[in-house]
Amino acid sequence: MSSVNNKNERIIRNMSNLLTAKNIVKRYDKHTALNDVTINVPEGTIYGLLGPNGAGKTSLIRIINQITGPDSGEVLFNGEKLAPKHIEQIGYLPEERGLYKKMKVGEQALYLAQLKGLKEQDAKQKLREWFTKFEIGAWWDKKVEELSKGMAQKVQFIVTVLHQPKLLILDEPFSGFDPINAELIRTELLRMSKQGTTVILSTHNMASVEEMCHNITLINNAKAILEGPVDGLRHKYKSHIWEVVFKGEADSFKNAVQGKYDLISLDPQANANVARVKISQDSISNDLLKTAIPACMVTGFSEVLPSMDEIFISAVKGNNLTTSAQ
Repeated sequence: MSSVNNKNERIIRNMSNLLTAKNIVKRYDKHTALNDVTINVPEGTIYGLLGPNGAGKTSLIRIINQITGPDSGEVLFNGEKLAPKHIEQIGYLPEERGLYKKMKVGEQALYLAQLKGLKEQDAKQKLREWFTKFEIGAWWDKKVEELSKGMAQKVQFIVTVLHQPKLLILDEPFSGFDPINAELIRTELLRMSKQGTTVILSTHNMASVEEMCHNITLINNAKAILEGPVDGLRHKYKSHIWEVVFKGEADSFKNAVQGKYDLISLDPQANANVARVKISQDSISNDLLKTAIPACMVTGFSEVLPSMDEIFISAVKGNNLTTSAQ
């Protein structure tokens, strides 16, 4: 996928961090929401902030947005200690959206754009362009209460990105969108990232994480339990399973590999058979291929990497077991 190649190129190009949160601790009464959490968000990348409900993600997002402050630790923005002046360089789309229902759509969008520091004429021109792109121009003079949920979310997304923030923080941005509009939002985020915008993406949609994110931090029970590049983590947690696509007798393949390798699955299909075979950590994948070729015609051979869903579940379950045992 070309987006993956572009993604890796941007990682190489942008090694400096736009945002660093160091050793963040946040407590509410007797509850610890964040316990010594550190994240480093490289400039111009899409950064996945992951975790189950109640893990502490929202608390960290609120600290970055200066809605609240940490009990200890510090946040650096572009090398400077986070300060009120940085607010205008940050765009934030919370999971719980809210627009004034009785106001007209264009009037409200213009008002919110001006709060971000845009002049009226400049804001109006940019809003018209975005409304046209998102196919909601006809709703400019309608009241917000007349909008569907999806259209209202489009308006809020537009207002969030209109002032071209250096850092864009999105909490479940695809929630409530149909597949077409979710793809529209995804395309815009990839475009903005390519042009230098840094994005923090908080989502439970691991398919989006695999497709879009360069790096992630997984928070559970108030601690960061997993972090690193998405591609690197998928390779780190691989199980040495290979998928072999072949033509020929399924039994011939089965007899060839059994006893040497662990045949996990064999799925005979109309045009080809698909087998998944686990090799030992010390084995060479080419040896599996050499074993299979005399028994069948191999048409596909690739390593099966764990999905981010699988990594997420495994890491959280392991952390919960460790926490319970303490």
